[in-house]
Amino acid sequence: MSSVKQFQVTFDCAEPERVARFWCEVLGYVVPPPPEGFTTWDDFDRSLPSEDQGSWFACVDPSGVGPRLFFQRVPEGKVVKNRVHLCVRVGTGLVGEERLATLEAECARLVALGAVRVRLLPADEDNESCLVMQDIEGNEFCLD
Repeated sequence: MSSVKQFQVTFDCAEPERVARFWCEVLGYVVPPPPEGFTTWDDFDRSLPSEDQGSWFACVDPSGVGPRLFFQRVPEGKVVKNRVHLCVRVGTGLVGEERLATLEAECARLVALGAVRVRLLPADEDNESCLVMQDIEGNEFCLD
């Protein structure tokens, strides 16, 4: 029996390139090179039928460790809480005030990129504190 070695996380969104570039900034990801025969992604996009132009975009972990992120345009907007979300691990191993300060610093950086702070989930007997946030199209994610 074989096991899965790689996976991709796919986001439904209205503006794939805009959302992809936001997540590149959040995670330190990069836009991969365009397909062979094209010097830029814009050149590739212009080669597609007009209805497919701008319909998707992707970004990758430059180290090759993290999953590829794929963003696809869908006609409907987000209306309910996501069933799956990313947790951006910035406070791993930290506790108390040190953890909160780290989360708050990263939150400020992401808000400057267009993210929205939703709420702090304070530490309890089972979990450390984390911050619930939204990306530039309202998709929830956590800073933990």
